Amino acid sequence: MPFLILTFGILLLLVLIVKFKLNTYVALIVTAVVVGIGLGMPLNKIATSIQTGIGSQLGELALVFGFGAMLGRLVADAGGAYTISTTLIDFFGRKRLQIAIVIASFIIGIALFFEVGIVLLIPIVFAIAIEAQVPILFLGIPMGAALSVTHGFLPPHPAPTAIATTLNANVGRVLLFGIIIAIPTVYIAGPLFSRLAKKMVPAAFNAKPNLPAMSNERKFKVSEAPNFGLSVLTALFPVILMTITTVYDLVINHGVTPKHPTTLDQIVALIGAPGIAMLISLLFALWSMGLHQHKSKPAIATTLEDATKSIAMLLLIIGGGGAFKQILIDGGVGTAVAQLFNGSHISPLLLGWLVAVILRIALGSATVAALTAAGLVAPLMTQAGVDPALMVIAVGSGSVAASHVNDAGFWMFKEYFNLTIKETLLTWTFLETLIAVCGLVGALGLNLLFH
Repeated sequence: MPFLILTFGILLLLVLIVKFKLNTYVALIVTAVVVGIGLGMPLNKIATSIQTGIGSQLGELALVFGFGAMLGRLVADAGGAYTISTTLIDFFGRKRLQIAIVIASFIIGIALFFEVGIVLLIPIVFAIAIEAQVPILFLGIPMGAALSVTHGFLPPHPAPTAIATTLNANVGRVLLFGIIIAIPTVYIAGPLFSRLAKKMVPAAFNAKPNLPAMSNERKFKVSEAPNFGLSVLTALFPVILMTITTVYDLVINHGVTPKHPTTLDQIVALIGAPGIAMLISLLFALWSMGLHQHKSKPAIATTLEDATKSIAMLLLIIGGGGAFKQILIDGGVGTAVAQLFNGSHISPLLLGWLVAVILRIALGSATVAALTAAGLVAPLMTQAGVDPALMVIAVGSGSVAASHVNDAGFWMFKEYFNLTIKETLLTWTFLETLIAVCGLVGALGLNLLFH
């Protein structure tokens, strides 16, 4: 019975979002209430469960997202992202343009949300492709691959950070494993796949881009923009802080949390906590991308304000996903999933991936798919003794699979590169699915290695 109610809930959510165009946050809360009633939860407990789900989901994430959005916007508005991209292009030369785009997208992608990263990078990619006289899609595919991988695998991005919170995974370990898996994944889904895509849809590589996007590009003078080293340092500052904490834990404490932590242990743990790491990074960015660049205080304040506006709805949707997840857990669906696969030989990593893929295909939102899947497989993961960090990667990679017409990323890629729906399916959708498969293989491989 719980599975019938879950299936009905997912279908209801899909109908509300796709058919009735209802706001995703509202649709998630409505679905959570209906599913709670269907699962036989006491009516007076449903509202409490929804509040608990939203609160537990947004506790740390509000810090990470808010500071992350501000940091990314500061880097972009100061010209740091432009400096990173153009410097890498100059360094790698025209023959290795794809590698340059991948590295630039990877660095910028870590600091920015997926949609913001695309909007920021598209004009730069267009300009470089036109100047180098190569097809726009030749650089667009590596860009999309790098941005998607950072979105699916690496904290402080929404989905992996949210899943890590749900599964109580060590964010530093998620970042470490994520980077190990991300490097080969980006190469396979980016430069390597672009060659196959050119054979599959040659017409798409001849398409002229929608150049109005070029008019949105802000031109930076070299004298105005921050230098490459400072730009990269600012963009990667949160990653550096989280990595320091992870390495310290592995080397000094051998990966075990000490019962009586020293003052140094506590300081290192504090700076590596995602919320605090983002706060420290933002304070550094206020200097490096603001005051150091001779920006006025009102201009800096405007940048921060604009950044928070851009993530308001994203935060609500993630809260809604948390509410739906909590209803599923409190209603007994998570336990039912664990019992269904109790004694089964299927890997919890594979199961988490499959659930995320199904939800992603049904709902479109990678973040909602990831959160719901994480809530369902959490009990099973505990039983099987799987490393929560690897489960985050498996669920995160499954959540980016098969992007199609119910995903905003699909339409952004289609419109920017002026593709038909068929061409977008054979390039963007294929690319996203390739990332999902590579992520799963990587997680399973690391699980064998460390189990």
